[in-house]
Order: sequence, then structure tokens, then C-alpha cells
Amino acid sequence: MDFDMMAGLIQHLGYAALFFVLCLGLISIPVPNEVIVMTAGAVSAGGSLLPLPAFLCTYLGVLSGLTFGYTMGRRYGRPLVRRFQHKERLGKALGFAEVLLSRYGKFALVASYFFPIVRHVMPYLAGMNQLSFKLFAVFSYATGLMWTLLYFLLGRLMGNQVQETGYAIYYYGMGALAVVVVGAAALAVVKWLSRARSHRDRTVGR
Repeated sequence: MDFDMMAGLIQHLGYAALFFVLCLGLISIPVPNEVIVMTAGAVSAGGSLLPLPAFLCTYLGVLSGLTFGYTMGRRYGRPLVRRFQHKERLGKALGFAEVLLSRYGKFALVASYFFPIVRHVMPYLAGMNQLSFKLFAVFSYATGLMWTLLYFLLGRLMGNQVQETGYAIYYYGMGALAVVVVGAAALAVVKWLSRARSHRDRTVGR
């Protein structure tokens, strides 16, 4: 999804384009949502759309995608998540999201927004783990509001450079996710070796 394609959709669909593209982006195969939200901000700054309706349609698109993911996870649970695990990047993001959710509970909904793809799969996991919809809405919707507002305003400032900036942010986020996943795996290995060594020492000392 690039600036020209998004601008073309807006010409044909108006505000509805912002809603449907964000909704589908969070439901289906992950796309750089940063680019889409920033494009919405840039287009509103150019006068093609009014800022407030453009922001509201963008935010509602985000909320719809999040809610759909939560509902699907709550209804279909583990079989749905297993389908994600067959795809390499989704599988890694899913594993990291599961660790976040198990350690931090509802606060993982906030942390997930900092990592591309992880924020796509987190609603499914929240629903699958039977997190109450009230808690899901409070943490996910509030964080979604701040995230959408941040990139919408950034898009208004960046103008024609939203595509380059948005993709840079997205790929830096992917890099950060890779570093965190590798670091977590390394830490798990170190802990396992430490426990194994302690167990061996106790066994030898008997």
C-alpha cells in the first residue's frame, strides 16, 4: 500500500477508504499500517479531506480490525492461531505475543503496538485466552487511539514524504522485533543452562 494507491482509493471512496483499508489491514495479511495512517494525515493536510472526519474514520477502521481479531480469537481459539504458525513471520510474532501476554496480561495489549505484526496477532490471542472484552477494549482501544493520533499528526507534518517515513518506521520496528525475539531466545537458553548446571552440581554433591 503506497501513497499513490491510497490517494486513488480516497478519490473513489472518500472517507470510507480510510475505514476499510485500516480494517482489512488489521484483519488479513499485515500491511504497513503506519503508512496508511500517515497518508490519511497527509491527505487531510492537503485539503482533500477534513481532518476530524478523516481521523475518526481512520481510528474506527483500527478499532474494527482489533475487535474482529478479538472476536475471532474468542470464538475459534487455538485452530485459528495454528493457521498463523505456518507462516514464518506470523509464527515468530505469535510466539513473542504469547510471551508478552503470559507475562504482562492486559498490559501486553499496550506493548504490542510498538511491534509490527505483533499488534495484528495480539487481539486474536487476547480473545483466545478469554480476556474480558471490557479489559480488552479499555487497554487496546485507548492505546489504538494514541497510536493512530501519533501517526496521523506525523503524516500531516511529513506531507509527500509519508511513504518513505512510514516504511522506515515499519522496517525499524521489524528490526526491533527481531532483536527482541533473538534476545529472549538467548536469555531462555542461558537460564536453561544455568538450571541444568545447578541441577548437575546438586546431583554430584549428593
